[in-house]
Amino acid sequence: MNRILMLIMAAGAVVGGIDRIRGNRWGYGAKFEEGFQLLGSTALSMAGMICLAPVLADVLGKVVIPLYRMIGVDPGMFGSLLAIDMGGYQLAKELASDAEIGSYAGIVAASIFGCTVVFTIPVGMGMIREEDRSCFARGIMLGLVTIPAGLTVGGLLAGLSVSDCIWQNLPVFVLALLLMLGLWKIPGRMIRGFCVFAKGIRLVITIGLVLGAVEYLCGYHPVKGMTPLTEAMEVVSAIGIVMLGSLPVTEFLQRRLRKPFQMLGQRVGINSAGMTGLLVGAVSAIPALSMYREMDERSKVVNAAFLVSAASMMAAHVGFTFSTEPQLLGALIGGKISGGAAAVAAVLLLQQRKI
Repeated sequence: MNRILMLIMAAGAVVGGIDRIRGNRWGYGAKFEEGFQLLGSTALSMAGMICLAPVLADVLGKVVIPLYRMIGVDPGMFGSLLAIDMGGYQLAKELASDAEIGSYAGIVAASIFGCTVVFTIPVGMGMIREEDRSCFARGIMLGLVTIPAGLTVGGLLAGLSVSDCIWQNLPVFVLALLLMLGLWKIPGRMIRGFCVFAKGIRLVITIGLVLGAVEYLCGYHPVKGMTPLTEAMEVVSAIGIVMLGSLPVTEFLQRRLRKPFQMLGQRVGINSAGMTGLLVGAVSAIPALSMYREMDERSKVVNAAFLVSAASMMAAHVGFTFSTEPQLLGALIGGKISGGAAAVAAVLLLQQRKI
């Protein structure tokens, strides 16, 4: 399966490159360029955290490892609290006692729960209008309710047993429950808290990037044990190479699925902007959130719920997995698709035509 997906991405890169040479006649050349242009923002969001991951693992491990072992959970699962491409993978691998669970935590769990906590919620709350935050919060809550589906399917595809999928994710389930309660009871405070948390993560990433640059430029090691910035940039570059092909492929799929999705949307009561948001959100959460004002109330809830598990699946997360553990690509996609589908189904089943 992984070989087939890699060939599809390569075909996307070929088509995108040819179209770029021909002057972007089909629109795939622009996507080819976009994949490479995302290198800068990708590096800013993750390179510094990759540099600091060994140091953070050493510091946090003194508390995390005994605590997680006490409840019978692999310490690597702590990495699932950060996004896959914002240090979650590196932290999971550094802390893990079992390499298999560390890979699952850093790829599958971090791409679902970690991405939601570190990226989707704070960025979403900051981008959308204040009057839309209620719909967004309701969608996030329903998305959190259904993350066990994605985490379990992803775990099974990664080679874990059902019992391991449930028990190893116990801290994630507890935190998800607390987040749901917070969004329900004190949404205003939760929004402010998420924004502060996001700023804190950005501060740590920037510090890591600065320290990595100083180490590279001066040969001076301000903090011992850091991953060299050049190694971090290798990971970023690998993601950019994958996105050369994945973005043209995604553009092709969006064009082919747009009409069927719109017809489906009419049957389930989701407007065209809402259905387009689902397609776009699987590539990146930001353009989907920018369409929020065009959606009706039902569509807003559906899209927020979908983003909890499925956000950024076909671009950054696929690229990151290709560059680190390509054998888990099926687990990543299977987990994120099943979690996103379960979230959409939950909204449609639990809510009436008017939300």
